[in-house]
Amino acid sequence: MNRLMQWVMAAALICGATLFTSCMNDDNPVGPTDNLAEKLIGKWMDYEADGQPALTTGKMVVTFVSPTKALYSTTKSDFSESQRKWSDHREYAATIAGNKVTLTGHPDGNPKITLQEEFIISSITANEIVCNYKHTTIHDGQGQGTVTEKKEMRLKKIDTDYHTDIVGMWECKGISGGETYNDANARLEFFNDATYKYYRKNDGGQWEAVTNREFQEYIADGTLVAIRWKDQGMAELRECWEVNSLKDGKMQWKALRAKEDGTTFEQTVDWERVVE
Repeated sequence: MNRLMQWVMAAALICGATLFTSCMNDDNPVGPTDNLAEKLIGKWMDYEADGQPALTTGKMVVTFVSPTKALYSTTKSDFSESQRKWSDHREYAATIAGNKVTLTGHPDGNPKITLQEEFIISSITANEIVCNYKHTTIHDGQGQGTVTEKKEMRLKKIDTDYHTDIVGMWECKGISGGETYNDANARLEFFNDATYKYYRKNDGGQWEAVTNREFQEYIADGTLVAIRWKDQGMAELRECWEVNSLKDGKMQWKALRAKEDGTTFEQTVDWERVVE
């Protein structure tokens, strides 16, 4: 009799574990989260994906303005026409069903393409969200769309926003950790319309704006800063950073990058505000 009971208990434990795993891996909500709509309000940025630190290139910032509205910024370098993934405070409709939060919006100038960002939240505190994330692209409302990204994710609450503080002229004062498109001979001037100018010092020691670019744009959302540009006749380029500090006219950016062999390394760049 005792042995029979032991077998019954073991079977129940195995079945329970299987059911729990199935629920956690399912895209459907597993149940409501208390006061989720209230806890979501604010600005969030991913810092971990599938158990690894998130690379700076391709981070997202989600600002929940209300339970039904969010602003979405991301910098992912996927250059297909439907997946450019350059969103600067893009307005998304937000819906909450149990513990599943879905953002729905459209890329710039293409209402026929619908983008969905799903967050199935397993826990949320004042400072962190743990969730399963899925990105889906739907063309002309046909079918369920194409899932291009799905992973476990952790997001942290961002209390600082450098969106306006970064505006102005900055001169590079030093770079560490590896090469970057910017160097010690660089100035960046950020404007309120999300465009910027790039300056180089000529042989005579004078700063001159680079004039062979078709466009120069940037995103500043929370601590995330990203720039993109296109030289005439060349491919578009991007560079993504996080503001590590900004005080008394000095600013430092940091970034986590990946090498071709999969290892990671950190970069920093120091800037000083130009006052003329």
